[in-house]
Amino acid sequence: MPEADKEGKNYHPGIPQKSELFFLKGSNELGWGMKNRLARIFNPENGRTIMLAIDHGYFQGPTTGLERIDIDILPLIPYADTLMLTRGILRSIVAPSVTKPIVIRASGGPSILKELSNEEIAMDIEDSTRLNVCAMAIQVFIGGEFETRSVVNMTKLVDMGTRYGIPTLAVTAVGKEMTRDAKYFRLATRICAELGAHYIKTYYVEKDFETVTASCPVPIVIAGGKKRPELDALKMAYNAIQEGAAGVDMGRNIFQSESPLAMMKAARAVVHEDERPEKAYELYNTLKNESR
Repeated sequence: MPEADKEGKNYHPGIPQKSELFFLKGSNELGWGMKNRLARIFNPENGRTIMLAIDHGYFQGPTTGLERIDIDILPLIPYADTLMLTRGILRSIVAPSVTKPIVIRASGGPSILKELSNEEIAMDIEDSTRLNVCAMAIQVFIGGEFETRSVVNMTKLVDMGTRYGIPTLAVTAVGKEMTRDAKYFRLATRICAELGAHYIKTYYVEKDFETVTASCPVPIVIAGGKKRPELDALKMAYNAIQEGAAGVDMGRNIFQSESPLAMMKAARAVVHEDERPEKAYELYNTLKNESR
């Protein structure tokens, strides 16, 4: 038996124990495990994140820029806060020594050849725990043909994740016939939040985007969307952050850039350093030229 130590003396009875509110919007009442995972996704110093999305292949195959993830994507991971991908790519390509928080794609079913809103939950909660993920992402098709199914799928994932302390990321998907405006995104994001999503990925719109973030009680990260000129993508990220977004989840605007590593660093400067897009674009060009 170890020798018994002396009883302590420094109890500081005059100093109340601190009980700080959790830094992330709408998350204060979550369990410790949920908060810990969210604190890995979002930087506790500023409440922001830059996510690198490389899950496009789950419905459209080897997307341009993702043909060889081992060659083109792995060098970018150190500069992302979070990696969003499928379990197949995680297990087959990403080394277990990578300590970046993982957001796993948990929904799937149809390919680009079919109706995309006809998705299902595509993995077990137990596999999420085996993979030590920090959140599970699921597509929600508000206004889509299979809207109800996708919403109910999200609520089922929220229930499963709550039992295991794993947050759910609801990804609002826009069909070809849907209008991309603030009114639609206020509806889509609010429905997801009302039904339990812990944070939401949605699209940025130039008009009234601040009403989308203001009316959503949980954090919003914006999707990068289709490839656009680098300066335009940086402007979009900057404006979204200034109008209340908690981060960006960029994919094609990173890995389809002429210099993905330079673009990753430039986007990081916008999100975490409030760098103006024009200055971030200068950084992008400098880094691009240095790499040649």
